[in-house]
Amino acid sequence: MNMFVASALLTAALFAMPVYAHSDKPHKNSTTPVKAEQKPFGIAGDPAKTTRTIRFSMIDAMRFDPSKIEVKQGETVTFVVKNNGKLMHEMVIGTMTDLTEHAELMKKHPGMEHDEPYMVHVAPGKTETIVWQFNRPGEFNFACLIAGHFEAGMVGSISVK
Repeated sequence: MNMFVASALLTAALFAMPVYAHSDKPHKNSTTPVKAEQKPFGIAGDPAKTTRTIRFSMIDAMRFDPSKIEVKQGETVTFVVKNNGKLMHEMVIGTMTDLTEHAELMKKHPGMEHDEPYMVHVAPGKTETIVWQFNRPGEFNFACLIAGHFEAGMVGSISVK
């Protein structure tokens, strides 16, 4: 292999690295179908089958209000998530193990883009929604995984009975 080909291959490999981007725009287009993938903590819900709406407030003191919720197994919940702070926040539902791993990844790649049905990225003063069906019992969590927010205690709990 000549030097020119080797150099071209090396350059191509360097530019093939993943690109991460957080933006101020919502990650989901409400007209785009949601990918329904079973997770340990449930599955994307159908908005037409919502059985309950829970409103959350996120603030720059790195807190959710409420920080603890209980739902019944089988419930489809619409979470209305309002960012009452001046900083960008997000709400991600998951197991504590998944959230902890994702928070570590966010430290390394703070501009990661999220586009999963169990997470929303909410600009200051804005409101976003998550529709989630809790079809599995257990103790789960939600958190803001923006670098530093999770570590500051921006975490809540979900009990599914």
